[in-house]
Amino acid sequence: MSFNRMILPAVIASVLAAPFPAAAHARLVSATPGSGATVTAPRGISLTFSDRFAAPFSTVSVEDSRGRGVKLTKTVSEDGRTLGGSYEAPLPAGTYRVTWAIAAADGHRMTGTYSFTVR
Repeated sequence: MSFNRMILPAVIASVLAAPFPAAAHARLVSATPGSGATVTAPRGISLTFSDRFAAPFSTVSVEDSRGRGVKLTKTVSEDGRTLGGSYEAPLPAGTYRVTWAIAAADGHRMTGTYSFTVR
């Protein structure tokens, strides 16, 4: 077997065995109010993600237990990792559902939902 025929399989094997970085997606790392939380008179909502997201393609909404949307003024932090907003009016007691969607910097669309209670 010639030297070239021995080298080519070794090169191919080493390339295939080389570790490649895993494609990590942005994930929700904290929320205020948090999932399952019971709070008193929240002034707004804040969702912090592990990576930056594209603000123009990212949303957050809050609905009451009847499915009625809560008016929310959307905000995005300067570092591009926190999506949130302030409520236009105080939230009355009840259960609320948060639905969010972000376009992560890696191009993947991430979505989620959770609930919290106002007493």
